[in-house]
Amino acid sequence: MKPKAGRITRLQIEEISIEVEWKRIKNLYLRVYPPDGRVHISAPIRMDGNAILMFAKSRLEWIRKQQARIKGRKALVPKEFVTGERHPFMGKDYPLNLLERESKPEVIPDGDFLIMYVRPGALIEKRRAVMDDFYRNQLKQMLPSLIARWEQVMKVKVSDFGIKKMKTRWGTCNRKTRHIWVNLELAKKPLECLEYIVVHEMVHLLERGHNSVFYGYMDRFLPDWRRCSNLLK
Repeated sequence: MKPKAGRITRLQIEEISIEVEWKRIKNLYLRVYPPDGRVHISAPIRMDGNAILMFAKSRLEWIRKQQARIKGRKALVPKEFVTGERHPFMGKDYPLNLLERESKPEVIPDGDFLIMYVRPGALIEKRRAVMDDFYRNQLKQMLPSLIARWEQVMKVKVSDFGIKKMKTRWGTCNRKTRHIWVNLELAKKPLECLEYIVVHEMVHLLERGHNSVFYGYMDRFLPDWRRCSNLLK
């Protein structure tokens, strides 16, 4: 008997634990997610467990490399939000200039620098929140024009958009409400990456799944989308 859509099971291959989920899709998809290197396989309903097991075994070395890369990221020194520290914004690293004052905390781009104003004695958590607010406000300014332009091209309508931190996705789309969300981290990436995610999520208003129809739309609207996808990986 074939597995039902939505069924989830787990494979254990040597030291690698793999979550397998059967979906109404045509192809196998293997992903390794931060922050802990969780491994997930999305499999077509028609595919049996032995075929999935053989596929997973063939990809063990790739899985280990991805997990090692994610582990290396976790080992990076956390940001302290102090003067001289470099912070990314729209694909470029900017030195931070931290200044204290008794007024509203904010970050202001100033040429080749980001100036962060905080109240005297502000802790790291507060400085981090001020930087997140800067990223969020910048995305709020960029997204309306991006969405409006692509609405005209794609002949679809987005009801609203939101920005939030997401651990495993760059964006999401609710087809029912026509609401899209983008990851706050996109403020750190080049503008073309933000545009790619906007187009990707808006294409879901035309096609639900990641199938040949979906990727046909992506090739039509944004032929260079694969390069942007690789940048985000």
